[in-house]
Amino acid sequence: MRNILFIGMTASLALGACKSVLDVNPQGNYSTGNYWRNQSDAVDGVTGIYNVLLEEDYTGFNEFVFDNCSDDQVRGGDHDYDAAIEDFSYDPSTYSVRVGWRWKYETINRANNVLIYVPKITNIDAAIKNRCLGEAHFFRAFSYWRLLLIYGEAPIITEDDVLKANYNKPKVTADELRAQIESDLNAAADLLPESYGDADKGRVSKGTAYGLLCKLYMEWNKLDQAIVAGNKVITNSNYALATNYGDNFKVATGNNSEMLLAVQTVDGAGYSDFITYHAPRNWNGWSFFYPTKGLVDEFEAGDPRKDICIMKPGDKVNIGTGIATYEASASWSGYHYAKFCSWKPSGGLDYSLKTPLMRSADIYLLVAEAKIRLHGAGAGDAEINAVRSRASKALKPVVNGTMANLMHERRVELCGENERHQDLIRWDKAGLINIADIYAKPKLAYDGTEISRGGKGRKFSKPKNYYFPIPQQEIDRSKGTLKQNPNF
Repeated sequence: MRNILFIGMTASLALGACKSVLDVNPQGNYSTGNYWRNQSDAVDGVTGIYNVLLEEDYTGFNEFVFDNCSDDQVRGGDHDYDAAIEDFSYDPSTYSVRVGWRWKYETINRANNVLIYVPKITNIDAAIKNRCLGEAHFFRAFSYWRLLLIYGEAPIITEDDVLKANYNKPKVTADELRAQIESDLNAAADLLPESYGDADKGRVSKGTAYGLLCKLYMEWNKLDQAIVAGNKVITNSNYALATNYGDNFKVATGNNSEMLLAVQTVDGAGYSDFITYHAPRNWNGWSFFYPTKGLVDEFEAGDPRKDICIMKPGDKVNIGTGIATYEASASWSGYHYAKFCSWKPSGGLDYSLKTPLMRSADIYLLVAEAKIRLHGAGAGDAEINAVRSRASKALKPVVNGTMANLMHERRVELCGENERHQDLIRWDKAGLINIADIYAKPKLAYDGTEISRGGKGRKFSKPKNYYFPIPQQEIDRSKGTLKQNPNF
C-alpha cells in the first residue's frame, strides 16, 4: 500500500472540469521516497485521489448497485450477483459485496500519503498546501463513510499505520468509524476554500465537507448537530440550488453551485461508465438500473422532475442523431432513468455528463427532516419548499409539513442518486417506518405487473440486513484479524 500507484497516470482521469487542471505529462516511476518534491507533485498527487472515483467497481457503477435493495429500482443487465443484492440473498463472497472494498482503501491509502508528505513540502503556496490537505481529509472521510454505510464496521488506517506498515488491523465499531469521519470532515472544512474559480471547478469545498458532516450526523442520530452542519451549506450562496432542477443533469451545467460532489468525467479522455450502465441498450447503453412503477407514481401531477428523471413508454428522446421513441420493451420495468443519460450530436453517449454524489438539495431536505423530528410538523417547511419551488412554482407549497411530506420530497428529488435505501434504513432505525413491510411488497412494472427478477418474495431481516457482510477474501487475507459482521 505504500507504493504511489497513481504516479504516471494522466490527471485527465480525474478533474474533467478544466483542461488546465488536467494536462499533466507522465512523470515516470516514483516511490514515496522521491516523489513529493514541490507544489506540482502535491497537486498531481491529490488528483490521483479523485481518479479512484472513476473506477467501475466503485462510484463508476458498483456503489449504486446497493440501492437495488430499495423499492425505487430493479436491477437490469446480466449480473446475477446484483440480483443477490436486491433479494437479500448475498453472502460474504458475492461479487458486488466485495469489489468496492479495495477502492475505498485505495482512496484512503492515497489520502494518507498526501497527509504524510505534503506537509513536508516547502516550495508550495500556503493556500494550495491547505487545499491539498483538506481534499485528502475529505476523501479519507468519504471512503470511511461508504464503508460505514455498507459494512457498519471496518478497519481504520491512518498516517501512523502507513509509516509503521501496520495494515492488518481489526475492524472498529460503528461509533469509532463515525468519530474518524467526523474528525476528518472538520479538518477538511477548516482547510478547504469556500469556492473555486473556473480553473478548479469540480474540486471539493467547505460546503462539500459540511454537507457530508450533515449526512453523518443524520445517520448518527445527532439531529441538532446535523442542522448546524447543514445550515453552513444552505445559508451560503456558494452552494445555492441550481436555477433549474435539470441543470444538475446536463453536460454544460453539471458543475453548478448545487453540485457539492460529483465524479468528474471528460468524453474521450478520463470517464466513468456510469452513463453506460444507465442508458438503454438500443441507444448505446447497458440497461442495468430500472425505476419501478412505485417511484414513477410518487411524482405529483405537474411535477417537471418526473420527465427530467424518468423515460416512460411513448416519450420522445433526443439521442443525438435524431428523436427516438422510448418503448416499454427497453427494460423489465418499462422505465429508464433519463436524468443519467446524454448523447452527443454526432451520436453515442456523452461521457462528459457528471455523476452526482451529493447535492445541496439533499442537505436542505436533511435539515428539514432533523427539524421535523426535533420540533414537529411545520418546522422544516422552509427547506422543503425551497426544493419544491425550485422544481416548479406550480407545485403547491407544503404547510405544516410532516415526515410523510419530507419522505415524499426526498424520494422524487433524489431518485436514482443512491439515497433511497439508506433513507429507509435511517427511518426504520428511528422507528418512523417498518422497512421490512416496504420491502415485502412486490416491485411493479409500468403496466402494474410484478417484476419477476430480483424482487419477488424479498425478506428484509433486522438487524442483519442493515449492513452487508465483510468480504470473505478480506477476512482470509487478514488471517483471522478481521472478523465477520454478526448474522453472517
